[in-house]
Amino acid sequence: MLGTTIEWYDFFIYGTAAALIFNKIFFPSFDPISGTLAAFATYSVGFFARPLGGIVFGHFGDKVGRKSMLLITLMMMGIPTIIIGLIPTYEQIGYWAAVILVLMRLLQGLAVGGEWGGAVLMAVEHAPEGKKGFFGSLPQTGVAPGLILSSLAMASVARLPEADMLNWGWRIPFLASALLLAVGWFIRIRVAESPDFEKVKQRGHEVEVPVVHVVKHHWLSLLKVSGARMAEVTWFYTVATFALTYGTVTLGLPKTMMLNAVIAGAAVALFTMPLTGLLGDKIGHRKIFVVGSVGICLFGFAFFKLLGSGSVGAVYLAMVIAIGLIYAMLYGPEGSLFSVQFPRKFATVVFPLPCKSLVLSVADWPHWWRPGCLSSAKVVRCISPATSLPWGACRSSVYLA
Repeated sequence: MLGTTIEWYDFFIYGTAAALIFNKIFFPSFDPISGTLAAFATYSVGFFARPLGGIVFGHFGDKVGRKSMLLITLMMMGIPTIIIGLIPTYEQIGYWAAVILVLMRLLQGLAVGGEWGGAVLMAVEHAPEGKKGFFGSLPQTGVAPGLILSSLAMASVARLPEADMLNWGWRIPFLASALLLAVGWFIRIRVAESPDFEKVKQRGHEVEVPVVHVVKHHWLSLLKVSGARMAEVTWFYTVATFALTYGTVTLGLPKTMMLNAVIAGAAVALFTMPLTGLLGDKIGHRKIFVVGSVGICLFGFAFFKLLGSGSVGAVYLAMVIAIGLIYAMLYGPEGSLFSVQFPRKFATVVFPLPCKSLVLSVADWPHWWRPGCLSSAKVVRCISPATSLPWGACRSSVYLA
């Protein structure tokens, strides 16, 4: 769980900075809306890189081992984060700043593509019978503290005078990743290899090219898992990333209020995600996931209504329900729910393949060209989010049927 916390901290800190800061220091020659668009375009690079990272690290995870791949993905996430904190601004090196930013984001996307499947599998394959749902929810739970830490870090520097924040303050959360990287390496180097992988290797049941076999023989399960991911992914990046830009730019809400509301939602999710794993072991993980999908349809429009009220209590309530309850019911049981859809010897390569970028890109192609609104992962500004984004997430949940 701590390892995934560190990697998601690195991933989320970029999303928060893209929503609030990067348009001003890397794209100052653009107008505010176009600058934010450009900042989120760099953010989207990571999503497009995830399928490739999932296939590459998944392949070698099934051939070499889960542990070694998780150590590599940790370094590939942490080092680019530190480098981002050292990039000169547009005023210092011009568009080369944006080029370096995109390259670092590409490495981060590759790393996260290989991280998720390997981390969940390590937890599930180490779990005793009857508790695989709970153990599988622990790496998922790492998203919550990662989101809390990144939001706390950005909320702290947001209190600085704007000139100081844009000059040096925003770099502190990125450079702090060096300490987290050291802690994560110390922990993961001491984790034993997956016992299930060791058994498969001893019996000689490995497949030469796992991803080809999966696509050829398990394509229906692959489509089901991909459809399930659509609802979770669209919902999360709508409420945790897009909402920051919408709340601060369109509604004029204070940055610290929006960030603190996200922290509150993530703090609740820290407890509700393991709970969904436990409940899934008792009543079934699919039931928990379906309830979360229905929650998107019921609460999606109300979420933006609560934000639009401008009330502190309403904004906090919106984030607690969206992240702490609905998202927890989607993301918490995914590890165990998805792992049982495929043979164990193909699991590592299967998990990352229907990863967030691939699924979200396919699901949102029509949205990218709709007037006034972009997909929630690459989003910058949406003229009518209360009628577009919630409906997109709700529509995605149909794939669960």
